[in-house]
This record gives sequence, structure tokens and C-alpha cells, in this order.
Amino acid sequence: MAEELRSLKEGNYIKIEGEPCKISSLTKRKTSKHGEAKARVEAVGIFDGKKRYLVKPVTSRVEVPMILKKKGQVISVQSNVAQIMDLETYEMIDMDVPEGKELKEEDQVNYIECEGKKKISEN
Repeated sequence: MAEELRSLKEGNYIKIEGEPCKISSLTKRKTSKHGEAKARVEAVGIFDGKKRYLVKPVTSRVEVPMILKKKGQVISVQSNVAQIMDLETYEMIDMDVPEGKELKEEDQVNYIECEGKKKISEN
């Protein structure tokens, strides 16, 4: 799905360099005498945590990834990998446990899915 850069806000999602990212900072500059207004986006990759930047005219169309937010229940935890059962489809999924997050059996967790990748939400 594509949207104009001007319609995005902090906290929205965008694809930069083919990677889904969450916008952490968005600044728009006014038009200059010889050009159009520009937007500078600073975003963090959802799955890799890398900072990425994008500078384009505000009228540019950018790709916005489809992020699905789901709920699951922890079935088991082995070192830093949790086996989670989706609460809607009952599908079993193995996911890495985020650093600093303690999980135990029967905990309910929120996770996100985008383009076939899945990750436990930190919140």
C-alpha cells in the first residue's frame, strides 16, 4: 500500500530500504524558492532495530507495510525462544524472546506480523 509522505505521522509505519520501520521522527520543511517542501523521516526497523533515514518531497508516495497486531499464549520457553499459540487460529509459532522480557508458560503476549515475519511486542 502506498501513501503520500505528507499524510504520515510519528508512530506510523513505513518501508525504508525494503524493511518495515516505525517512524520515530518526522520533520517537514517549507518550500524554497526553487523547489517543493521536503520531509525528513527518521525510523527504526521493526525486526532489526536499525535506524534508517529518508528525505523526499512531501508529495512523494511511499510504501506503507501492513502490520497485523495479534495475541498469543506462551506454551513453553526454551532459553530465549518461546513457543506461542495464536489465540485466533491456534497456530503454533516459535519466536525469540525480546531482551529483558521474562516469559513463563500461560502468559498472554501481543505480537506483530509483517510480510511473513513475526515478533513479540515489547509493550
